[in-house]
Amino acid sequence: MDLALLERTLHERGEPAFRARQVWEWTARGAPGYAAMTNLPLPLRDELAAAVPFSTLSVETEREARDGTVKTLFRTGDGHPVEAVLMRYRDGRRSLCLSSQSGCPLTCTFCATGTMAFGRNLSASEILVQALHFRRLTEVDHAVFMGMGEPMLNLDEVLAAARRLPDLGITHRRTTISTVGWLPGLRRFVDEVDEPIRLALSLHAPDDGLRSRIMPVNERYPIADVVAECLRHAQTTRRRVFVEYVMLAGVNDAPEQARALAALLGRDHFKVNLIPYNPTGLYEGSSRDRIAAFRHELERARVPVTVRLTRGRDIEAACGQLAAAPKPHRHTAVPAG
Repeated sequence: MDLALLERTLHERGEPAFRARQVWEWTARGAPGYAAMTNLPLPLRDELAAAVPFSTLSVETEREARDGTVKTLFRTGDGHPVEAVLMRYRDGRRSLCLSSQSGCPLTCTFCATGTMAFGRNLSASEILVQALHFRRLTEVDHAVFMGMGEPMLNLDEVLAAARRLPDLGITHRRTTISTVGWLPGLRRFVDEVDEPIRLALSLHAPDDGLRSRIMPVNERYPIADVVAECLRHAQTTRRRVFVEYVMLAGVNDAPEQARALAALLGRDHFKVNLIPYNPTGLYEGSSRDRIAAFRHELERARVPVTVRLTRGRDIEAACGQLAAAPKPHRHTAVPAG
């Protein structure tokens, strides 16, 4: 739903200001459309259905994995692909992975999105539609901006969307915005964001030489500068910064690289998430033994570390994989939210 268009339409119709709030409250609770909004007059519901599309995205493909993960490929009104993922966990968590851009201009070599042509930034409404689509399937309680795109390149729209997520059941403390280290946006995030939204750094290498090879953004913003900014955030907010580290066989998974990572981060302000790699063609994922050895080195240095559960491997749930697939498995033409 285009919330700006909604407010403008209601204003032009002479409706009281609370109508926009009513529509949003219904939408955030998972209403399937205007017809369900029974405290709005029927003529208004009909007029809104004609004037304000309930979704700014359409669903093109949707897949559900054996572990309950759902990945959806949307299309914007002007034809750009957008992916989002719902991850269901045994402990009851329902976490969303949301996209901030169609494609990504930063071309990280391990990411399928990096092989796509960059489309454009998404609006706050287009970001929210991804969350609303899954909210109609189930209650949700966590969100990460780790899908397609670099959130710090679209920070205003990302924050506008994140600030509405509590209405869907996702508090700020359970919302995480990730960055590869785009310093202009990262500095703004550190300086301007008052809400307790979590920060994650997509790092994936402990030294500039390797990181520049697999993540070209590092040539512009090297590790020391990025880590220093994250450290400033952690010290200011007293919240650890999550460090995302995808495990690439024979590339970044050696014990000495784990020791270098521990020396870089220290043990007080960062928590490392080791991510088993969902292969996209260029690299192989590290073995379980290799990941365990890497984790052991971090634990020995007393760096907080977890190994992330692999979700949706059987439906190509890694970022960009569905959009880059030549043929979708199932086509639908229903609105997204």
